[in-house]
Amino acid sequence: MRRLLPLIWVVMLFASCGEYQQLLKSNDYQLVYKKAIEYYNKGDYQRSQNLLDGIRTIFSGTNKAQNIAYYRAFCSYNMKDYEMAAGLFKQFVQTYPESSFTEECLFMMGYCDYKASPKPRLDQTATERALNEFQLYLNRYPNSTRKEKINEYMDELRDKLSYKAYLSAKNYYIREYYKAATISLQNCLKDFPGSKYREEIMYMLFVSKYELAANSVEDKKLERYNNALEEYYYFAEEYPESKYAEDVKKKYDDIRSFLKNYNFEEE
Repeated sequence: MRRLLPLIWVVMLFASCGEYQQLLKSNDYQLVYKKAIEYYNKGDYQRSQNLLDGIRTIFSGTNKAQNIAYYRAFCSYNMKDYEMAAGLFKQFVQTYPESSFTEECLFMMGYCDYKASPKPRLDQTATERALNEFQLYLNRYPNSTRKEKINEYMDELRDKLSYKAYLSAKNYYIREYYKAATISLQNCLKDFPGSKYREEIMYMLFVSKYELAANSVEDKKLERYNNALEEYYYFAEEYPESKYAEDVKKKYDDIRSFLKNYNFEEE
């Protein structure tokens, strides 16, 4: 009996392949639809999707069209083709806005783009789409049971965008491009005021303004040292016990020393 099992398995496999190939060519569209759903329920998403792709225009405008669109999107999702799935879920929502599946598909739209969101150093278009789609879902379904989980996903996505912005600004800072760093760091604080990197960002911003002043031509130094001084006050007020306090204080003393030449004294 044990010797027969592999043979039985091979026979079943060939029978299955033969059936599938016949379905691809079949004009019995009701049967193809039925078998596509069967393949889906068995977890054979590629065959299911291929069959559904072949009959979707045949059933356009019928009751089955909605189901075909729904299963096609979930086939892509289950095969981890998240960008394709997100597009198919979006297409479903746009085509069937009143469907009983619409809420689920709108959530899946955002969730697929969340899953497609890459590492922070890469392009974050999918991340931004996911945030917009999740927000759209919450606007439409504010009392959804998915709300808490969606907020967790959105926090994670915002943190990723915050980290990317932080890395970009820090890159300018490390390379001593202080003018570009200043602009980039200010944008970080504006776009992500609650960033977990806020203390370091504010420190780098102060240092960037200080270095810009220190390395300026003479007629720009006064204005730039005053800008650095203003940044110092922001930083010192928010982080009086900062780990950067010693370096910040040293640069602050340099700023005061320069400004005294212009009769600027602290009040």
